Amino acid sequence: MDGLERELGGRVQVIRVNVAEPAGRELFARWGLEVVPTFLVFDGHGREVYRAAGFPDRDRIRAALGI
Repeated sequence: MDGLERELGGRVQVIRVNVAEPAGRELFARWGLEVVPTFLVFDGHGREVYRAAGFPDRDRIRAALGI
């Protein structure tokens, strides 16, 4: 994910959530996640456009974002 974040520069915002912390556990439950790591991608309107349990596919993330 770090490489994709560098590649996309300021066009995306990456937020990492630590599920070992209370706020992270709350978000994990709210989004119905079951696997760590899970990657969620939201578009500019806040709609989820990609979800992957395990390691993400960079090409699918780019496609989901229209990049």
